[in-house]
Amino acid sequence: MINEFKSFIARGNVLDLAVGFIMGAAFTAVVDSLVKDIIMALLGPILGGIDFSSWFLQLTGRDKIAPTLKAAQEAGVVTLNIGLFLNAVIKFVLVAWAVFLIVKAANKILPKPAPAPTGPPADVVLLGEIRDILKAK
Repeated sequence: MINEFKSFIARGNVLDLAVGFIMGAAFTAVVDSLVKDIIMALLGPILGGIDFSSWFLQLTGRDKIAPTLKAAQEAGVVTLNIGLFLNAVIKFVLVAWAVFLIVKAANKILPKPAPAPTGPPADVVLLGEIRDILKAK
């Protein structure tokens, strides 16, 4: 069982997956900063100084209207965090775009595998079978 586990861990796919996971976690921090600190900062003034992360709907505690999301959370009010969701969607799109560009670049750089050899055409195989039948007679 231990040897089987060692051979499983030593496979290239498991190591590739581990490297991909670690790189993905590091890349997430970069994309999160890009969305929060650059894109949202640029979109805010274009849309009149609106900070998306503060967009929320207050679902409970209507007697105490909270001016900010942080104040609502501190007051224990249930909120629907639209702005945070919007940030997450933009972050997802940016990550997907970055992965697309990386895969596209890798496909250009890495050599294309040679096509698998195909057998002879079907008509040649059929003619060979007819020849073998005629020889057998």
